[in-house]
Amino acid sequence: MLFLLLVLFVHSNLWAQQITVNARLDSTVIWIGNQAHLTFEVSQQPNQKVSMPIFSDSIVGGLSLVEPVKIDTTKSQDGHIVVTQHYLVTAFKDSLLYIPPFPFVFKGDTVWSKSLSLKVIQPFKIDTASNKIADIKAVFEPKFNWLSLLSIILLVLLIHGFLILIFVLYKKYFKKQPALDSKEMKLLLPPYVVALGQLDKIKQEKPWQQGRSKEYHTELTDVVREYIERVFNVNSMEMTSEEILEHLRNLRLEQKAAYSGLRQILQLADLVKFAKWNPTPDEHELSLLNAYLFVNQTKVEETKPLEETKPLDETKSEEINNEELKENDK
Repeated sequence: MLFLLLVLFVHSNLWAQQITVNARLDSTVIWIGNQAHLTFEVSQQPNQKVSMPIFSDSIVGGLSLVEPVKIDTTKSQDGHIVVTQHYLVTAFKDSLLYIPPFPFVFKGDTVWSKSLSLKVIQPFKIDTASNKIADIKAVFEPKFNWLSLLSIILLVLLIHGFLILIFVLYKKYFKKQPALDSKEMKLLLPPYVVALGQLDKIKQEKPWQQGRSKEYHTELTDVVREYIERVFNVNSMEMTSEEILEHLRNLRLEQKAAYSGLRQILQLADLVKFAKWNPTPDEHELSLLNAYLFVNQTKVEETKPLEETKPLDETKSEEINNEELKENDK
């Protein structure tokens, strides 16, 4: 009984340490220059160390390696691990290649892979009697490169755009450069003239009737702030409404109506912009009328010295008087 138990133990131990090797090709026939995959699989215990053959340039004569070996390790359901060697091979001679068995060694024991064969075929007819050099394959015609065509089109468009930009800059700054831009023109004109012109434009457009209440009050307060900045020398564009009213508090005594109108404009604009207030049409028009009132009551008209004035005829004088009367009516 002891002898039988010893035999069974040795037999089971040898069976547990046994390794298996499998070799295969994914194709048995290839054309000259084509490629095939050669694979060796070793099934072993996790703690076993098996010496495997490693090839660097070729497997056998005529069968060359295209890529270096790639090794993968996976675990099977029975507890073994499977070590896989992948080779990408090719051949350039019409022949039948024999791949012999290769040794896989573990603790002095050797397991051999099975032998394989690979048929390499020359699919082209070569006229050897003509003594002319012929290609193995026909000349390869690449596909049309749409990306290259697109890059050329974009380059042409960029060049045309650059030329157009140069032409526009030349026309604007060199050939017909205006003497003054719009900002410089505003500085030369009296502040009330600029402000009234901007108010007239807003009055014609009537943005509040188009559902642009916030935009309307923003434009209106910007006109008033720019006017205050030029007339009263106050940095009103960077101030809050309360700060502007505080800097112009002297107007409460001297020009009470103008000050009240300015306060109504700024307060309603703040409600629209920050509190999402929806004013009535009358409130919109009241802000515009108060803007006209504020500009007309606070404007400073520049008068020319006596020596710079020229005699005017009676018709011209009447026209000026009529304009002044209309202005006073407003």
